[in-house]
Amino acid sequence: MATKGDQQQRGLRSRRGLGRDTEQGMDIEAACWLAPGVLRRLIELPSPPLSRHQLKRLEEHRYSSAGCSLLEPLMQRYWEWLVGFVPDWIAPNLITIFGLATNIFTTLVLVYYCPTATEQAPLWTYLLCAVGLFVYQSLDAIDGKQARRTNSSSPLGELFDHGCDSLSTVFVVLGTSIAVQLGTNPDWMFFCCFAGMFMFYCAHWQTYVSGTLRFGIIDVTEVQIFIMVMYLLAAMGGSTFWQSLIPILNIQMKMIPAICTFVGAIFSCTNYFRVIFTGGVGKNGSTIAGTSVLSPILHIGSVIVLAMMIYKKSAVQLFEKHPCLYILAFGFVSAKITNKLVVAHMTKSEMNLHDLAFLGPGLLFLDQYFNSFVDEYLVLWIALVISFCDLARYCVSVCNQIASHLHISVFKIKPSTLSTRQ
Repeated sequence: MATKGDQQQRGLRSRRGLGRDTEQGMDIEAACWLAPGVLRRLIELPSPPLSRHQLKRLEEHRYSSAGCSLLEPLMQRYWEWLVGFVPDWIAPNLITIFGLATNIFTTLVLVYYCPTATEQAPLWTYLLCAVGLFVYQSLDAIDGKQARRTNSSSPLGELFDHGCDSLSTVFVVLGTSIAVQLGTNPDWMFFCCFAGMFMFYCAHWQTYVSGTLRFGIIDVTEVQIFIMVMYLLAAMGGSTFWQSLIPILNIQMKMIPAICTFVGAIFSCTNYFRVIFTGGVGKNGSTIAGTSVLSPILHIGSVIVLAMMIYKKSAVQLFEKHPCLYILAFGFVSAKITNKLVVAHMTKSEMNLHDLAFLGPGLLFLDQYFNSFVDEYLVLWIALVISFCDLARYCVSVCNQIASHLHISVFKIKPSTLSTRQ
């Protein structure tokens, strides 16, 4: 039988143990409470990217588009059929992000096998990329339809869609160059990749000026289908198809897509700049935000000029040896400034030239200026990581801020919205 002293000792030890357990419980609870805050600070910008005035003008934004491409009426039938299989509870942005992830994954598989865009990848990888691009095109086309049928349309959905398109463009142009092994002609690969990014930027540049997104007879839908055909030809013919010579012309088959890109860039940019110089809806022909119609050239111009200078001045042939890393590093910068252009259009605000996105290219430029005292390949990786993290933090911050302001969720449909529809 325990004595009174033993009981007192047990009680004392029990209270001490309870105290330790309580302290540990409080520590765990505090850690659980602080962890989301720490994670949020890591993946979001320290200060909100949009001002109160920008958020107010965002509420007034209305999507406006004009024109219809050649194959769109035919594809619309397929897209209308496809969206009928999507459950009502699936958010439109969830459809968009899944399509983007599919496209990125399939392209990265190709990058893994062809890091210099000169190698021959397994034939199934080209087929995989064709399927990935088709999935992305299909899901990207039905996200807006899903938003309308669930009464969940919002400015956030438009921004999210264009943001994913800007990133997808980088991977599409890169995957196309790899499929035809354009790395053996680095000048043409550089032109084709940056021309694709530039044309996508110009499409939103003219939207920033005129307030309306215009589609041409040959537009994104037709180009994507053409690229799918290129992937399929690479899957069926392998390296021999794109390396074969065209009779009389005496050029390789791979030059056909490059020449088409050149012609398409001239045709598209002619139309874009005609709108840019004559279609300003602001005061005295200015942009929708009342700024100069030429101001957006500083951003994309800085990216292309820096990319070209670093490419040509590299003592170790940085672009020729690592074209995929190079395109991705500058592609993330291009996607960031394109997103900022879309935000500027939707909020009727000015674009600021100073941006953390230029830090990565700036490091590469400074490294070359000081005779590459740090290995250029290492600096390229640093630039890639910085550009990606900066793009991700900006996108997450903008989406969360807009979602909070509009009292909606990025990847969920509010139950009240669904009940209203029903």
